[in-house]
Amino acid sequence: MLDGLRSFAKSWPGKIMGAFLLVGVAGFGINNVIVDLGSNTVARVGDEEINSREFLRAYQAQANAVSQQMGSVPTASQAEAMGLPTAVLLGLSEGASLDMLANDFGLGVSDAKLGQLTREDPSFGGTLGNFDASRFSQVLQAAGWTEAEYFEARGDEARREQLISTLFAGAEMPAVASDLISDYASATRTIDFITLSETSIEAPAAPTEEELAAYLAEHQAEFRTVETRTAKLIDLSLASLAATKTISDEEIAAEYEATRANLTTPERRTLEQVTLTTPELVAQFEAGLAAGTDFATLATQAGLTPSSIGTLAQSEITDQALASAAFGLPENGFAILEGIGGQRAVHVAAIEPAGEPTLEEAREQIANRLSQAQARGEINDVLDQIEELRAAFQPIEQIADRFGLPVYELDITAGGSELAAMPNLSPEEYSRVAQAVFAANPDRLIPAVPLSGNAHVWFDLGEVAPARDQTLDEVRAEVEAAIAEERANNALLAKATEIVTRLENGEALADVGFELNAFPQLSSPFTRFGSEDGIIDSTLAAAAFAGGPDHAGSSVNEAGEVVVFQVVDVAEGTPLDQAVLDSITEEYKAGTQSEVVAAIREDAGLRINQQALTQLLVNNYGQ
Repeated sequence: MLDGLRSFAKSWPGKIMGAFLLVGVAGFGINNVIVDLGSNTVARVGDEEINSREFLRAYQAQANAVSQQMGSVPTASQAEAMGLPTAVLLGLSEGASLDMLANDFGLGVSDAKLGQLTREDPSFGGTLGNFDASRFSQVLQAAGWTEAEYFEARGDEARREQLISTLFAGAEMPAVASDLISDYASATRTIDFITLSETSIEAPAAPTEEELAAYLAEHQAEFRTVETRTAKLIDLSLASLAATKTISDEEIAAEYEATRANLTTPERRTLEQVTLTTPELVAQFEAGLAAGTDFATLATQAGLTPSSIGTLAQSEITDQALASAAFGLPENGFAILEGIGGQRAVHVAAIEPAGEPTLEEAREQIANRLSQAQARGEINDVLDQIEELRAAFQPIEQIADRFGLPVYELDITAGGSELAAMPNLSPEEYSRVAQAVFAANPDRLIPAVPLSGNAHVWFDLGEVAPARDQTLDEVRAEVEAAIAEERANNALLAKATEIVTRLENGEALADVGFELNAFPQLSSPFTRFGSEDGIIDSTLAAAAFAGGPDHAGSSVNEAGEVVVFQVVDVAEGTPLDQAVLDSITEEYKAGTQSEVVAAIREDAGLRINQQALTQLLVNNYGQ
């Protein structure tokens, strides 16, 4: 029978039947059959799977960190552009690689050890710091974990720690590497140097007409105008409409009388404190308080630096004991209060008494408030009227005149920086208005540009000046200056090369400098990163370290100056501080660990279910 089936499979009818079967299997998920990854598996390292829940947890943590910088959670396409999914998968694959190796070594974690790790986790501590079962359930629920998932993940983490602590316990950085790093970071050079200037060279020859034309042709892109559009604009916002209102003296006086109680500013006190961490300090401050010793003297004697609490009204202090004590003390008085971790001395450094502004002092504030209130009641009606007038093709000047709004006539470029002339427009909105201006057609009705806070901008488009190449007559002065600067820079570099050659041939820098009226300066010792006083920057330092004793050279420093130098002293590096070496050693260990894990992952093979990954991100974060 099997022989018959094999014969049928080799025939043309059998091959056709096989094609139909292949299509049928494809409809039931042939992609997963081919890649050997289930729909719930995002990736696999060897036999260790990374499932969708595990990936989403790690991805969410990374996405939240990115959202704090962007202001929003990135979509799937944005995250892909930033390489976020790849970074998360690589991190998870490192853990999966260690899990695979731990399985090969037969490592495990007992239930007793898992229980101990759970009880010692501060995330699950109650009020007294002991393990709280209800807290444990709340934290897992908030994180979307089941108990089984948590214990599995904690077990994997413990096994990885066993593996790492065993494999990399003796991974110390070699002494020769430590010595090289110390020497690199702390070795110093001292140089004599002169700074060349325009007085060090002959003035460059003025360019001819032919040279000017040739330079402009070669650098035409640098001498090209940008497209500019002239527009007449008006803006309607609470601020712009309020500016059109006139508030009478009688209205201001009446509002002052009606609201003067609310205009009173409360008493505010500037408070500072020191923490009294020992019984001796408490006794010292109590004795000083009884003897009338001032707070500053006591703090100095105790070697304490007061920390500022702030300048606050009593209602702004949430600690009632502190509020009562602070506002019961005279200026420069202090009291000893209970605090977190011990007692503290609280000092009243200054008192700002409560006050009531006069009518003249409050006039501007009241006028602004009343005009804002009037504008708030009218803005929607004015908006409707302006839209009707624009629909009737009324020009901007007539609309502005009708409502008392100012007209801004501006030459606007694509960046929109010229819109800073409109005081009620925020910088964040310049680009939106500029885009509308550059998208506008003068032969069509131009709609309003909606802005934040129910504000709008309307404009009439005027002259459009397209981008173009400028002629030599238009930019003659700029081209002449550019050529002069280029020739001067080239001459300075050539002079520096000439001086270095003379120094290498045995001439003294002082003699060369005397010819140029540039007297050598002696630097302080500096490292490869420059001098502490900033005179030798990192660029010049790198040039000095490019050779040994008596090395001569030149460099253009970060300020754009051409400097010629000669090394006069070379000092070997000194050992770095132990804390720095410890930090470098930890980096070395981490790098070694990463390389080993990467090698394990490469040997086992990392397979990614791209279809499942993409679908997971789109479903949860949008395209």
